[in-house]
Amino acid sequence: MKIIDAHVHFSRIGSFQDTATRLSHLSYTYEGLLKEWKENHVVGGVAMGVTETIHNGFPDYQSETPMGLDLSEAIPRNLIYCVGINPFKMNEENIRMLEEDIQKPNVAGMKIYLGYYPFYAYDEVYKPVYQLATKYNVPVVFHTGDTYSERGLLKYSHPLTLDEVAVAHREVTFVMAHFGDPWVLDGAEVVYKNRNMFADLSGLIVGTEEEIDRHKRSRFLNHLLHALDYCDHYEKLMFGTDWPLVGVKAYSNFIKEIIPETFHQAVFYDTAIKVFPKLKGILEDD
Repeated sequence: MKIIDAHVHFSRIGSFQDTATRLSHLSYTYEGLLKEWKENHVVGGVAMGVTETIHNGFPDYQSETPMGLDLSEAIPRNLIYCVGINPFKMNEENIRMLEEDIQKPNVAGMKIYLGYYPFYAYDEVYKPVYQLATKYNVPVVFHTGDTYSERGLLKYSHPLTLDEVAVAHREVTFVMAHFGDPWVLDGAEVVYKNRNMFADLSGLIVGTEEEIDRHKRSRFLNHLLHALDYCDHYEKLMFGTDWPLVGVKAYSNFIKEIIPETFHQAVFYDTAIKVFPKLKGILEDD
């Protein structure tokens, strides 16, 4: 089965590099990504643009909007990305650059880092983002749930706050990254209720196959399994690894176990094409 990884990272962020070395034991490089994909039938992916001006500085209030990818000089041809938004950098020039970027063929949408930056999804600072999403018909991805930095503020990343945005902007496609974990039951309700809200299942476990197995032997997954059953809209969910936080093989096997086989094609491929239309053109060029 062909796989689309709907949530990867390809930025020179200190925490990603440290995690790849210490926890997931992956090569967080251009070559490392291509090797992972080739070995695991991944035909394309969506990266989340993010940058930092000092090592291990994210969330970095000085990074310019739009934030892109800077792991290497080259970007894999079958990797498109969502440009990152720094709400502290949203002046007229930043918005102009953002509008230019989202028209590029390899830009899939925009990414808002809730929790990392102290603004709710419905804050006025993000109004230009939703206006551009409407104008150019591109999706907006939100970080939700736990922040991969103790400098984050969790109240801003709760998935229930996305309901107000989904209702106010029915014409925009939204993606709840990480399914709102650990508040996945609330996340499930927002996805269930709103036709324009989707979710990816990335970043639920960080580390190696052994770490995934350890959690499977405990009660760790109970809240997630409950939420998946409650949501009951598997066709609105997408596979994503949050690479390099976990390897593709171990994580795809894990997701296959918790998603009914009937929906594997949707979760691992079809829904990503629907949510990120620019993927289709890139993959058709193969």
